[in-house]
Parts: sequence; C-alpha cells; structure tokens
Amino acid sequence: MSKDNIDLGRRKALTGGVAVVGGIGTAVAFWPFVSSMNPSAIALAADSPVEVDISKMQPGQRIQEVWRRKPVWIIRRTPEMVKTLANLTPKLRDPDSSVESQQPAFAQNEFRSINEEFLVLIGICTHLGCSPEFRPDPGAEGLGASWQGGFYCACHGSRFDLAGRVFKNVPANKNLEVPPYYFLSDGRLLIGRTKEEASA
Repeated sequence: MSKDNIDLGRRKALTGGVAVVGGIGTAVAFWPFVSSMNPSAIALAADSPVEVDISKMQPGQRIQEVWRRKPVWIIRRTPEMVKTLANLTPKLRDPDSSVESQQPAFAQNEFRSINEEFLVLIGICTHLGCSPEFRPDPGAEGLGASWQGGFYCACHGSRFDLAGRVFKNVPANKNLEVPPYYFLSDGRLLIGRTKEEASA
C-alpha cells in the first residue's frame, strides 16, 4: 500500500482507541493494589472506642474487654487494694510512672487511673507480650508472704502491683500500659479515647 492510500484519520482513531482500552486495563489491574492500602472495615472497627458497663462490678472484680485486638482489664479495687500501693514504692522500678508513653497524662499518678477505685490496663506483659495472671490475694500461693496482690506473668516471672507498676529485678522493664479512656457516667467507661480527644 502506498503512502497516498493511508487513512491518517482512521489510524489516529485506532491509536486513540487502543490507548483508551490500555488505560482502562491498567486502572483495573491496579485497583486491587490501591484498594488494599485502605483500612478494612474490620481494621476500622478494631480501632473504634469500646463502651463498657461497669455499674455492676463488685469490689475486687476484674472484667476483660478487647480494644485494638488487645485484652483490656478493668479492675474495681477495694480500699485495701488501694492502700497497698503506697507501701510498695521502694520495690518498684518506675513507681511514679515517669515513662509517659505507657499511659495518658491523667494516669501519671500512684493509682495510674482517673478514679483510684477503677484501674484500666492493657493485659499484655511489657517483657515479651504474654498475658499476666491477676493474683489479687496477699500472700498468694507461690508468690511469697510479701506479695500484696497484683499481676504475675508466669512466662518469665515478671511481677506488677495493683496499679500495673513493675517490680525491680524482673524481666519486664516497664509498667503495664494504661489505654486512653474516660468515664461517660458513674457506670459507663469509654476505652480508646480521652475526654479531651472525644470533645475535640
């Protein structure tokens, strides 16, 4: 075919059509990769705050919830449990909770809580991620006569008091983490946001 017989308009139309089809094909091929970068509904739900009814909790009781796929413990401490906290200061690695990343500012105190009666902790040992046992009884079997109650990690022997503060000379070197939370009312708790974050 000679140059004189080439239909340039048709050639441009075919080239344009191929480019459009190729562009659509590329977009379709890349869509799964792009959409996979967005958080899934499950991931978004896992990060959502969790509302907890604490109105029926008895003194000394612990309940467990899940937030960000982590166990969260709520303990209603008795007055006797609260009294033990001041006695343990010399035995603790970080009694003043000076590592700020382990708790919101409102919990940087002896009780590590907003209300001294209610303790809220992430139930994961700060050593290698095991889940410590709640051993609230003073002198609990296997923990010695000086044990005043707290949390014991059977994996490697780490010990924490009833505020989640770590003892000296154990494998864990940080206190148990306090998640962000606040009281919606006397009987309801919201885990996952501080009051300031919720009102922002």
